[in-house]
Amino acid sequence: MNKQEIISRLEAFAPPETQEGWDCSGWIIEHPENNIRNVMFALTITDSVYEQAKEKNCDLIISHHPLFFVPLQYKDIQMYCAHTNLDKAKGGTTDTLIEKAGFDNAQSENEFVRIVTLKTPISIEVLKDRLLPISPHLRYINNRGVQKIQTIGFCAGSGSEFIESSHAECFVTGDLKYHTACETSKVVFDIGHFESEVIIKEKLQKITGIEGIFADEKTPFI
Repeated sequence: MNKQEIISRLEAFAPPETQEGWDCSGWIIEHPENNIRNVMFALTITDSVYEQAKEKNCDLIISHHPLFFVPLQYKDIQMYCAHTNLDKAKGGTTDTLIEKAGFDNAQSENEFVRIVTLKTPISIEVLKDRLLPISPHLRYINNRGVQKIQTIGFCAGSGSEFIESSHAECFVTGDLKYHTACETSKVVFDIGHFESEVIIKEKLQKITGIEGIFADEKTPFI
């Protein structure tokens, strides 16, 4: 496999120039050789993922989360990351979450948030049942005892900052902050940062057009 062909497909889908200014998407480690034997798809590059890649004879790891500091021992494997540019891309991280939850026709509210407007309202319990297969240990806030909703905002990963500015009645994200949970008038589902984004590995496989190997990862929370 040619690495430039693989990465060009990914960059056509999620252009690196659309990433946030603080982000570190793109090549984390790149070697001169172009030929790739095996690719590992990961959410986060950790020691465990690195060791798995070595064991599986992978020449390249494609991850969602970037490395802002690269340990010296990692430098023998090429690494590429698509982070906020993949979050923003149509069909990217948040859209993949929406697909997994069984919804469609999502509209962008800003670069990171998508809104699903349902034809008829659904109960909070129905929405919970749709999200449980994605995140069995989800938690949610319903400070006003809302029974049904018709508009749902989605932001995979850390979307707590967008909850109050969203026009949706209900919001689905990960990493819900405590004070936001106390004060919000909206129904908010915190499905976990890991759970909301780990599903992007399957999408990375489709985007690049290669079978690859999925890293064995799990949430750090028990």
